[in-house]
Amino acid sequence: MKKILIVDDEEVIRMLYSEELEDDGYSVITTDSGHGLIELIERERPDLVILDIKMAEHDGLDLLQDIRRDFYNIPVILCSAYSSFKGDLKSIAADYYVVKSADLTELRQKIKMALEGHIPPEPSK
Repeated sequence: MKKILIVDDEEVIRMLYSEELEDDGYSVITTDSGHGLIELIERERPDLVILDIKMAEHDGLDLLQDIRRDFYNIPVILCSAYSSFKGDLKSIAADYYVVKSADLTELRQKIKMALEGHIPPEPSK
C-alpha cells in the first residue's frame, strides 16, 4: 500500500484528502505544519507528499526546497488555493501543481501519475 503525506494547515483539507485517499486504497499521514517535516519524512518514508504552499507558519515553497535537498526522489505535488504560485521559480522543483478544489479528480490523477513514475511535461513558455 502506497503511503501519502499531506502537509496542510487547514484541518478540513487534511480530513477531506485523508478520507478520500484512504477510500482509494492509500495509507495517509498528515501534518499541519512544516515543523519537523524532514524528520517526519525520514521516519514515515512516504511514497508521495502533497504540500500546501500558503501555511500560517511556513512557506510551502521553502519546505519543497528542503524536501528536494534531502529526499530528491520522493514525488511532491504542490496543492494550493492560488494558481498564481504556479509561475514561481521555486515551484519548478515540484512534480505537479494542483489548484485546491472540492473535486479531487485532478489531484487523484496527478497522484496516480506521480506514483507510476510519469515525468511531468516541460512548462510552457
